[in-house]
Amino acid sequence: MSEQNMNIELKQVNGITFAAKGDSNHWVIMDGPETFNGSSAGSRPMELILMGLGGCTGMDVVSILQKKKVKLDDYKMKISAERAEKHPKVYTKIKIEFIFIGRDIKEKDVERAISLSENTYCSASAMLKKTAEIETSYKIINS
Repeated sequence: MSEQNMNIELKQVNGITFAAKGDSNHWVIMDGPETFNGSSAGSRPMELILMGLGGCTGMDVVSILQKKKVKLDDYKMKISAERAEKHPKVYTKIKIEFIFIGRDIKEKDVERAISLSENTYCSASAMLKKTAEIETSYKIINS
């Protein structure tokens, strides 16, 4: 299966608890809160969208830095988002903080990697920009 085409299968587990898998053949559990007849047994679908954004841009940034021979001791991201008050309650503002830990990490390398992901490579970012302002920041911590 090419990366241009994807197939997802969802199965109801119980109530609004669903198991889903894609072409990678890994199952993910989704659920809602008890107040919505859920069991709180999995991530919420909207959380998974933010996790997907983080994974997409995070993998881009690491890959670009690896090509530049930047050695990271650790790497983290924090993502927060605001949603519209009325349905369909899309994301309207997303903040991504990249945290790089290591020695001799150059700001210009980090800025270039984030920019390339944001503006060229990350499909999730490109889609979410249609409804949300995406703000990025970074921190470099010398270890």
